Amino acid sequence: MLTFSAAILVGLVLLIWSADRFVDGASSIARNMGISPLIVGMVIIGLGTSAPEMLVSGVAAFQGNPGLGIGNAIGSNITNITLVLGFTAILYVLPVHSSLLKKELPLVLATALLAWGLMADGHFSRLDGIILIVALVVIFSWMILSAKKDATNHDPLIDDTIEELPEKLENNKAILWTIIGLALLLVSSKMLVWGASNIASEMGVSDLVIGLTIVAIGTSLPELAATISSARKGETDLAVGNIVGSNLFNTLAVLAIPGLVQPLDVPAGVLDRDMPIMIVLTVMLLIFSFGCFKGSRFKINRAKGIVLLLAFFAYEALLFYQSTGQA
Repeated sequence: MLTFSAAILVGLVLLIWSADRFVDGASSIARNMGISPLIVGMVIIGLGTSAPEMLVSGVAAFQGNPGLGIGNAIGSNITNITLVLGFTAILYVLPVHSSLLKKELPLVLATALLAWGLMADGHFSRLDGIILIVALVVIFSWMILSAKKDATNHDPLIDDTIEELPEKLENNKAILWTIIGLALLLVSSKMLVWGASNIASEMGVSDLVIGLTIVAIGTSLPELAATISSARKGETDLAVGNIVGSNLFNTLAVLAIPGLVQPLDVPAGVLDRDMPIMIVLTVMLLIFSFGCFKGSRFKINRAKGIVLLLAFFAYEALLFYQSTGQA
């Protein structure tokens, strides 16, 4: 057990470090090629920050643990809303000003409902995965077009996204960091999946539960750091935008990977526990962001943050209770 735990810890640290190097390199290559900072900020950085989840999900599926990949995607979304956003809102009030972000928030709910609907027959097929990937392309194409229209109005989310781009590297160095980052992402993902799947076996719990908890929390650490950093700088729209973008990628890309690589029957608990909880929390995020009362409209304050954080602990307690009960 100690060896497996060490593999998870080392894998997570290496995963986060290599993801940062990959983002630095890939974003610099794109900018050196003349791709606009707006597209780099919205797509490449977003893809890079979700790279840990994507690599873990892909490795898990290839190694015969697709349930871990599904748990990672759903668990990361739940963790992002409850732990990451809740903890950040306790430290800093998060006003939502961006018109683009207000358009994107309902899409998080729509994509969650789409994923739930595709899984409702109890089987997650390659066609289901393809549908999610197509939805990802359509939604992000729309987001880029909308952002270009809003850029002239200095939408705070767009301005903050461009301002927070990593420092541009010369092309040779950027290519080197991209290759190193991608290689280490693969190595660290394999370490993490190996440790997590063996711990699941030792503890007598499913890969799904390990994906929903240990792996999801670990791969959400970059979002936690980025969200707190953005809020501390007063870039509150970017702080919320980090969660929105990450959850869209998780639902449409990370969740699609197990279906594309190794179609499977949906693990027990996903349809009647995890997906409904993710959808309810997404509805709460919408309500908390738009607000029902004049004083709290378009603002996620400390009280809402406490509610979200309590929801995180309640969900983890539910998983623990059901897992130990089944064991």
